[in-house]
Formats: sequence, C-alpha cells, structure tokens
Amino acid sequence: MELDSKIERIVQHVIEDVEQNYKDKHTSQLDTKEITKIIENCQHALFPALFGNRETVSEFSNKYEIGGHVESIYTLLVYETTRALLYHPKYAKSPKFARKEKAKQIALQFLDQLPKIHDYLKTDIQAAFEGDPAATSYDEIVYSYPGFYAIFVNRIAHELYLLDVPLIPRIMTEQAHSKTGIDIHPGVTIGQYFFIDHGTGVVIGETTVIGNHVKIYQGVTLGGLSTRDGQKLRSVKRHPTICDNVTIYSNSSVLGGETVIGEGCVIAGNCFITHSIPAHMRVTNQNPELVLKPDKCTSCYEI
Repeated sequence: MELDSKIERIVQHVIEDVEQNYKDKHTSQLDTKEITKIIENCQHALFPALFGNRETVSEFSNKYEIGGHVESIYTLLVYETTRALLYHPKYAKSPKFARKEKAKQIALQFLDQLPKIHDYLKTDIQAAFEGDPAATSYDEIVYSYPGFYAIFVNRIAHELYLLDVPLIPRIMTEQAHSKTGIDIHPGVTIGQYFFIDHGTGVVIGETTVIGNHVKIYQGVTLGGLSTRDGQKLRSVKRHPTICDNVTIYSNSSVLGGETVIGEGCVIAGNCFITHSIPAHMRVTNQNPELVLKPDKCTSCYEI
C-alpha cells in the first residue's frame, strides 16, 4: 500500500508539471500531417502530368483538377496559418477572426507566387538533367531525385518564410530533411538552376545566399562559424554567399557570414573554407600522403 501511495504521488506530480508546462509554453497545436498535405497539393498543382489523376484525359478536366488542388492549398494554408500566427509576436494576442483574416491574406499572396515557384523549379530540373549524366529524363528527376525534392519543398517554404509565417516553413523543410537527409533552412535565398547531386548530409544555413547555376554535392555544409552567442545572432548574416556558376564538391564546408565564394569557382572535396575566394578560382587541398606498412596479419590492416 505504501508503494502504491508513492507511485500515485509521483504520477500526480508528473501530471501537474506537464500541465503547467503545457499552459506556459504551448499556445497552439499545428497539424503536421495537414502541412504535409500542403506540400503534396503543391506537387499536384505544379506537376499535374506526374502527380495528377491518371484518368484525367481532357484539357478541361486538367484545369479542373489543378484548380481543386490550388483551392486545397488555400484552405489548408488558411487553417494552419491561423494557428501558427499564435506564435507571431504581433498576432499572438489577436482574436481568432483577426488571425484568420491575416491568414487569408497570406494564403492569397502565397498562391500568387506559385507561377514564379514553378518557373524556378523548371530551371532546377534542367540543371539536374544537364549536370547528371545518369539522368534519363526530366520525369525521373521530379519523381526520384532527393536533391530536387528538397529544393522543391524549400522554394515553397521560402515564400512562406518571406511572408513571415511562423513555424510552418520550418516544419516543411524539416519534413524534407527527414525524407532526404538534406537540411535547407527556409530562409535560404536560392537563385535559378540549382542542383544538389546525391545530397545526403547537405546542410545550408538560414542566411545563406546562393546565386544562379550553382551545383553542390553530398556532405557539403554552408554554415556559420559559431553559434556561441545564440539568440544575439538572430537577423545577423552568419552564413556564406555563393555566387553564380560555382561548383562545390563533396564534404566541403564553407562557413561565415562574410565569406563570399566568387563567380565561377570550383571547390574540391574535403575543403574547409572560412574566408572569401576570388572569382574563377579552383580551390583544392594538398593530396594527403599515404603511409604503407607490411601486413602483419591476415585479419586486419594497419595504415
């Protein structure tokens, strides 16, 4: 009985602690599944030939289907943005109807950007096809390339980020991160014809600026030099600028807000860069020296 009484007191203490924490810290419950549906509806609306209804046969029904997906984007975005605005310092204390009206404005502004997003994505597909000899078609890139999917989600999330929507852009890019292994913050500014080859382990920080015709490989980090000052660095440019026509090969790191990689540079694999590079430079590490020793056993190798 004494043990049961102790367990009951502990359980009650946990409940009270969690309840208080919930009241203090959590203002709204966003539905991540619905946010994923926004991404999926954008896929269907922007690439209806690939993600649309396979039974659609007429031009009229195509338009009807695209319109349905656009309407779904609007409805879902209004609903989730109304919730998300509770995390915005300007709207946190506003009544629900005021937040909903603001959410409607944001949703309409976002829909207005869909043609631009589509135009940029077409250049990304072209860059992937021209940059990868293994690509057999544009459709293969849209269906299966993790780099393209991560860019696709980022271009959607970035527009919402520019519209100052809390949480939703980051939820979108982290969904792509978990699916592809590519971590692109929604704040990143990306030009046209962007290609991420293979992609696993790529990290691109919030204030990074990427020009046109940039190509990066797996394991590349475009990051900050230090986060030691934490929130004091908010709104400070702490990630690099990558100019047009730059290629960065696998496992290289380019760090720092004042670091600029000039136009036309090629960064070889495994480079660690914390200062600016002039235009049209080829940056490499010296080849590491291999040390060879006689094999002392058949079950292991010593280098």
